[in-house]
Amino acid sequence: MKVAVYPGSFDPITNGHLDIIARALEVFDRLVVAVLANPRKAPLLGVEERMDVIRRSISDAGMGERVSVDSFDGLTVAFAQARSARSIVRGLRAISDFETELQLAHTNRRLAPGVDTVFFMAAVEHGYVSSSLVKEIAQFGGEIGEMVPPAAEAALRRALGGRSAADVAEQPSPRVR
Repeated sequence: MKVAVYPGSFDPITNGHLDIIARALEVFDRLVVAVLANPRKAPLLGVEERMDVIRRSISDAGMGERVSVDSFDGLTVAFAQARSARSIVRGLRAISDFETELQLAHTNRRLAPGVDTVFFMAAVEHGYVSSSLVKEIAQFGGEIGEMVPPAAEAALRRALGGRSAADVAEQPSPRVR
């Protein structure tokens, strides 16, 4: 059985992430979505909420049977080895992603020669989307429905106090003196 791990912060999961998951399932028998639980970072959504949003999003997309979701802190290759995964899945949006990911892939291969990294190029329609961008747009009340699955949009709105584009538009503009 070919098992792969797809690690990330997924704060929040995007439609681009879901596309990578769907395409990875065409190559691997089983995929473990590994949510980074890094105590040194301060994500908007907690680990358990991110895992729940991912599970609901995967289920809504009809991909649930061969995908599991777990959290980890530490080396990705150690997590992969503990799950009997011989591959790490990574998505690439741009050349700048490739430079960073290539360095990580070589380092991981050095740490765990039996674990290889497989890259999937982001679909054109998702190439500009990042979790950071989605959070920033949501913080200013912008529409994010085309960038994230419904479960992620709802979780972001809750985390940000339910602000929408209409709420932001109704607020008075700050005065310039």
